Amino acid sequence: MNAEADRRPVAPSDQPAGHGLTSKPWWPWTKRLLTLAFFTLVGYLLITQARTIEWDEVFDTMRRRPLQGILIAAAFGAASYTLYSCFDLIGRYTTGHQLGVRQVMTVNFISYAFNLNLGSLVGGVAFRYRLYSRLGLDAEVTTRVVAMSMLTNWLGYLLLAGLVFVWRPIPVPEDWKLDVLGLRILGGVLLALAFAYLVLCATMRKRSWNIKGHELTLPSLRLALLQLMMSSANWLLISAVMYMLLEQKIAFPVVLGVLLVAAIAGVITHVPAGLGVLEAVFVTLLSDQVSKSELLAALLTYRAIYYLAPLAVATVVYLLVEAVARKKANN
Repeated sequence: MNAEADRRPVAPSDQPAGHGLTSKPWWPWTKRLLTLAFFTLVGYLLITQARTIEWDEVFDTMRRRPLQGILIAAAFGAASYTLYSCFDLIGRYTTGHQLGVRQVMTVNFISYAFNLNLGSLVGGVAFRYRLYSRLGLDAEVTTRVVAMSMLTNWLGYLLLAGLVFVWRPIPVPEDWKLDVLGLRILGGVLLALAFAYLVLCATMRKRSWNIKGHELTLPSLRLALLQLMMSSANWLLISAVMYMLLEQKIAFPVVLGVLLVAAIAGVITHVPAGLGVLEAVFVTLLSDQVSKSELLAALLTYRAIYYLAPLAVATVVYLLVEAVARKKANN
């Protein structure tokens, strides 16, 4: 942040919550142990659940899948990555930086692949700052680009989740605290948020604010609608990947709704790549329509197509970008 730090003495009432704990020499070790215990518990639960699955049946189901459906799913996945790689171009337009379209799309692609597999802080944020700084962008411009890209991504989520939850709510287990009525109310709230953003973009006279040293600029209505269309199309493409891998046995709006629930569950739990979260949501919500082995076969194939294969490509591209940057620096 660019704001000048407050230099006055800190009174006890001014100290942040937890200051007393963080000043104790034993607290960092306690925190590490608690974190280790948490992930050990998560690992134990995953292993316990994994033992209940007939993996031979899962892999046999994967082998029986028609190649044509897998290729079509892969094509949808490639289209999704191509579209998402354009999200940072909106930030390029709003900030006016001079990096080329191909450079921006390359950074966007690398960060997206690492974001899905390693989490947003590592992939979506850290890789962007690293690569954009290599290309000459300062931190302030990069922050605005990242913020605009994230806003674009979740704007489409608000619209689609709102529509699905209001007009085609997914069947939820009886023991869930959120029933169908609750889903419809949530959907209405999400739609209202998306609509409010468009209204602000259309009516606000003041277009820019400075918040803690960072400039926040509201795009025009035309650009906001473009954000909405791009993001919605991307979420639909991702859902189309799963729809094809499930061999079209489940209605597309249902697949879309379950994927949207799994996406927000992965964000809330902060588990890298949503490991276990995606599978748990799909199995819980769809196992009464498709066998567990078929669901897991589709999900494993989905991870291979949409997570692991792009990550392999992104790793190679990243190493090439770093090599070129070092060569230019040495010259």
